[in-house]
Amino acid sequence: MCGRYTFTAKPDPALVIQSRQQQLDLIPRYNIAPTQMALVSPMHDPEHMHFYRWGLIPHWAKDAKIGYKMINARSETILEKASFKGPMRNQRCLVWGDGFYEWKKELGGKQPYYIGLKEAGLFAMAGLTSSWTSPKGEELRTFTIITTEPNELMEDIHDRMPVILPPAQRENWMDSKSDPKDLLEILRPLPAEYMKAYPVGNSVGNVRNDHE
Repeated sequence: MCGRYTFTAKPDPALVIQSRQQQLDLIPRYNIAPTQMALVSPMHDPEHMHFYRWGLIPHWAKDAKIGYKMINARSETILEKASFKGPMRNQRCLVWGDGFYEWKKELGGKQPYYIGLKEAGLFAMAGLTSSWTSPKGEELRTFTIITTEPNELMEDIHDRMPVILPPAQRENWMDSKSDPKDLLEILRPLPAEYMKAYPVGNSVGNVRNDHE
């Protein structure tokens, strides 16, 4: 599972398209949580970053609450689930961040860890998007992050991790001509040699704590 992540790098304002739902300042985000707005590059505009809400709501859903259950999509079953099978064809996206959190079970409780790249900077997680229209006619654009099995670094912390796409694979992931079945081959864990992890304070568990 990937339930919290960060976007602390300063993006180029020219690359960011403000969302209709909410105008956000481009400030560092240290604790992005489900249902919050975050930056993704959708297939229809891969050269820009758009604000979408985290937690995918299928276009056929009757209630937006389903988004709480769809913050992640498992790569192993992504073509079997009705909510994700369609978006895998033409609604893929890059979810931008520079680190994520996971909680390791230890004696006496859980210890949160921060995981990122050894070479600090933005990375792209594989994701899917959806456009949902509420009963009042309001459009809401949402996304989910695809997860996979852990690499050697992560397996000691948690049994899942987000799919981080190397730059060489991003174009293939976003190509409308790519066959979804073939794309399953790149939904794999990033090698542990490129990553780092260290423990952080328990205050990250509170979504209101969005600071360094």
